[in-house]
Amino acid sequence: MAKANSTKQWYVVRAVSGQENKVKAYIEQEISRLSLEDNIEEVLVPTEKVIQIRNGKKVNKERVYFPGYIMVKANLAGEIPHIIKSINGVIGFLGEVKGGDPVPLRKAEVNRMLGKVDELAVKQDSVAIPFTIGETIKVIDGPFNGFNGTVEKVNEEKRKLEVMVKIFGRKTPLELSYMQVEKV
Repeated sequence: MAKANSTKQWYVVRAVSGQENKVKAYIEQEISRLSLEDNIEEVLVPTEKVIQIRNGKKVNKERVYFPGYIMVKANLAGEIPHIIKSINGVIGFLGEVKGGDPVPLRKAEVNRMLGKVDELAVKQDSVAIPFTIGETIKVIDGPFNGFNGTVEKVNEEKRKLEVMVKIFGRKTPLELSYMQVEKV
């Protein structure tokens, strides 16, 4: 069994940009329809979590990290490259010479791409404090939207900043969440 596993390598499939998750689903359906689970171990769309503010509310969105690319860990034996290429939305494999064989990713590249995925997954849970005291920031949400200010205090637990903003020539302290400000 170990031998079968060692022949699997990561390949990059080029897909129609913006349809990565749909194409991933197509590939997975095709794998199970043709019972190719032994040859194709994993289909992965590298994504990162992005927090956006919509109407004052935090919205978690997943953004595709490498638009137009899907990673596939597989043993591309026999017909498998043709099966994957024939799937709707698949343009082809990365690194292939026209008509040649798909080129597997090097270990370092895989680690970098997967490391990026892991790093982004972890980063979301323990966001490093993105602001330092004395730093200039711009308020992007709330009644003081558009004002610039200076970070006076950082409250890690509450994820809030005390910001000194100049309003009508007077310095005024505001308490704002990380989400309400951005670096200048």
